[in-house]
Amino acid sequence: MAKFVLAQAGSEATRPTFWKIGHFGEAIFYYLAAVAVAIFAFGVYDRFSTYAEGSESWFDRLDNLSSRIVSATKIVFSNQKQFDRDLYAGLMHAFVFWGFLTLFIGTTILMIDMDIWTKLLGQESFFDGAFYLSYSLVMDAMGLLFVVGIGMAIYRRYWVREGRLWGKHTSTEDDLFVWTLFLLGVGGYVTEGVRILGTSATRDVSFETVSFVGWFVYDVLAVAGVTPEMAAAAYPVIWWSHALLALAFVAAIPYAKPFHMISSFANVVTRDEKAGKRLPGVPDDASPEEIGHGSIEDFTWKELLDHDACTKCGRCSSVCPAKASGRPLDPRDVILDLKQYREDLEAGRTEEKDIIADGGASVINSETMESCMSCMACMDACPVEIEHVEQFTQMNRRLTESGQMDPNVQDTMMNVFQNGNTFGEPQRKRPDWADELDFEIPDAREESVEYLWYVGDYPSFDERNRLVARSLATILEESGVDYGILYDDEQADGNDVRRVGEEGLYEMLVEDNAEAIQNCDYDKIVCTDPHSYNTFKNEYPEFEECSWTEDDVFHYTQVVEDLFRDLGLTGSELDYTVTYHDPCHLGRYNDEYEAPREIVKATGCELDEMPRNRDDSFCCGGGGGGLWMDFEEDPKPSEERLREALNDTDAGSRVEKFVVACPMCMTMYEDGRKTGGYEDDIEIVDVSELLVEAIGEKERVEVAAD
Repeated sequence: MAKFVLAQAGSEATRPTFWKIGHFGEAIFYYLAAVAVAIFAFGVYDRFSTYAEGSESWFDRLDNLSSRIVSATKIVFSNQKQFDRDLYAGLMHAFVFWGFLTLFIGTTILMIDMDIWTKLLGQESFFDGAFYLSYSLVMDAMGLLFVVGIGMAIYRRYWVREGRLWGKHTSTEDDLFVWTLFLLGVGGYVTEGVRILGTSATRDVSFETVSFVGWFVYDVLAVAGVTPEMAAAAYPVIWWSHALLALAFVAAIPYAKPFHMISSFANVVTRDEKAGKRLPGVPDDASPEEIGHGSIEDFTWKELLDHDACTKCGRCSSVCPAKASGRPLDPRDVILDLKQYREDLEAGRTEEKDIIADGGASVINSETMESCMSCMACMDACPVEIEHVEQFTQMNRRLTESGQMDPNVQDTMMNVFQNGNTFGEPQRKRPDWADELDFEIPDAREESVEYLWYVGDYPSFDERNRLVARSLATILEESGVDYGILYDDEQADGNDVRRVGEEGLYEMLVEDNAEAIQNCDYDKIVCTDPHSYNTFKNEYPEFEECSWTEDDVFHYTQVVEDLFRDLGLTGSELDYTVTYHDPCHLGRYNDEYEAPREIVKATGCELDEMPRNRDDSFCCGGGGGGLWMDFEEDPKPSEERLREALNDTDAGSRVEKFVVACPMCMTMYEDGRKTGGYEDDIEIVDVSELLVEAIGEKERVEVAAD
């Protein structure tokens, strides 16, 4: 078809760009375009000059810039974050993104031909023949994709009224943005169709069929009785309407929601791969008044960029377990509240006030930040790589330094300070959990070991989790590996101590634990608790007191996955139907999803997945200090998760055991089983307990066979 059209059209296959506009109109257009570009450039400069006032060095986020750009380009151009959890939104955004990008590239090509190639260099226009036909086909096809994508957005926003798209900060700006894009997309086709009809009186336009959408508009107008003369008369008005809307859009980009087209890419380029799992430290010379975020000047330039990159999509809100359970936290609102406060402050619309405080007129209320579970679901869901958890932690640090910590958390912190553990028990009782074992656990302080086992607070002091510690000790003993523990030299790991804002206490724990560990002769550190695993792996090595690297630290499931094959299991020892809950600090934080599943399957159990699994897993509610606080929640996150296990898995009510791999999860789900009325419906077990039961069944069968 294209070859036939080209043969018929020859060099006539082109279009007059400023048809019916005239030289004076063309000059006016170029003047307005220059003004729009100038306004755009000043706005972008003004935005980025604001970031320059942030407290962090630019170079901290611009190392390996070329690889950062390549990685960000892959993420943005593939739309991979948009497809996560929401196929409809992924397709919609891909259509809009690729359509808009193609239209932008097409406009740039036209500008090069008109303003550089022909006017500046005096060359013959290349905007004809085969190039023009190919150009028109691609532009019409991708422009249609753009309009379809915008139509999908309008349908979801106004017809379906998708809940996460509406909220406290939904405004007229959002309406203007989506409808302006729609009018630009549709207006381009109307302008094209009117031009084809208007020029049909003086030349053969059959080659324009390659612009299939524009030709469709042409046909509709012709059927409706619009004559070429009428189209020619209306064309200047239609052309100017479309041109002025496009120029106004360009000028408005830095000042409104469209700026996310720039800020989002910049945010992805400057992201920290370990954001959240590794929190920033506090400068040694910082005074108490300088710890945490108390004013807008305390925010880093990346955090200010985070605020501007937010698209109000609500993905973070839709996955936040705190919001789902009724706690006063909406991650999107926190980010946008901070942005609005900064803009109002700069514009003189508000007076300066505390960023966070216990009640009063602060920007963020203390209960909002105390509600955060540090599960990182918001960060995982965010398509533009906003680093919520780091900002939330900085605000918690300000609460701590100003003496506004939750009373229960404050009591727990005092326990840690005085006794080295969150339970307030004497340190000499830390190894008492091992008294009921029929073998003695080696002391890593007195002999060389391959695995230095950091047991953790809950396996050491909580009665239910002591069973987990004994199960893991049995597995290590049965496997015949060299392992040992620190006995009463072990102290709280500090992962959640840090996340509630007690940085000073956390650093004290790092120093004490690092000293105890470095006095031992070991190869690897293995942790029972994913919280311990995360901070030992990602945060402790940042301190000079530590001699190990992240490659030396393992969660117990990673170690046991390599060991259990030597235990001689046949894979048929147990026949339970179970489901597995991914702990946030093991899964989302550290991308370990398969090791626990491999162990569960090796016992012979049928593993039935919940709808929200792996990186989509739903937090138990215990992280970020939640285990130590009292919230009026309905339902509790743990109750909601157990309901999901019993009702939303394929096996449904046949699920007999709810398997965990985290002591905090164990505590939260045992509590949720009671408060939710699930005590007779399901049993909470740890991966290690399931494996020990399988080992016991294997031994029973062997004894019976003998």
